[in-house]
Amino acid sequence: MGKTVRETFRAPADLDRVDTRARPIGPRDKAAAAEEMGDIGKRLDHLQEALYAEATGGSPRALLLVLQGMDTSGKGGVIRHVGGLVNPQGLQIATFKKPTEEELAHDFLWRVRRQVPAPGRIGIFDRSHYEDVLIARVDSLVPEDVWRARYSQITDFEAELGAQGITMVKCMLHISAKEQAERLVARLDDPAKRWKYNPGDLDARVKWPAYQEAYAEAVQRTDTDDAPWYVIPSDRKWYRNWAIAALLAETLADLDPRFPEPDFDVDAERARLAASGVS
Repeated sequence: MGKTVRETFRAPADLDRVDTRARPIGPRDKAAAAEEMGDIGKRLDHLQEALYAEATGGSPRALLLVLQGMDTSGKGGVIRHVGGLVNPQGLQIATFKKPTEEELAHDFLWRVRRQVPAPGRIGIFDRSHYEDVLIARVDSLVPEDVWRARYSQITDFEAELGAQGITMVKCMLHISAKEQAERLVARLDDPAKRWKYNPGDLDARVKWPAYQEAYAEAVQRTDTDDAPWYVIPSDRKWYRNWAIAALLAETLADLDPRFPEPDFDVDAERARLAASGVS
């Protein structure tokens, strides 16, 4: 029996072992991926509705998808193409940009706690608390002893979420420096995409080795069975989207959310409806 999707993409000990253009499982081309996404979308839609309905019966369970990756790795694309497969009413999306003055006045997890998905929801974090051991480390925004202490704070926080009934799916969208350059050029070449281009992206790009080192340690230090990291080859956008959709479908299927039983007599309600005289 072959590996599951989760086993296939579970973070290895060495990120350098992951080929950013790899297709270790699933569709081999864009057309096949599009066909499979249709089937996955139907499963995801059913499972998400069951998770949402389950919460109306008092279940505390939710799912949280964390998206981390270098600029242009496709966090927004995943939200659009994977999040778009389910009912938007069941989604809770949060984007973490540069902290505000109010957020800086609290500990680094304060703003994250405020965005934790409610029961029955699928939460999606576009960037996350991991920025505080990535950019904070690379740009020396805090002393080393501060950002190093955050690894254990993060694992404690994620264990807390698990105890609350929140299942985490943490995805590193792994792209190559070459692919990033091509995507940045494409933004400059397309007037409809220039708004996405940020000159500051080049400042981060020249620090590529430092970021790769930071990602490698963050993944290694915070990968747990309760809050696992998955490393997604993301040079091929269609494969990245398929892989994350398949991860979510497999995770939700394992959770096996159930529609709650009605607290009324179905047959009696049918009889009342028939007798209502309204056609």
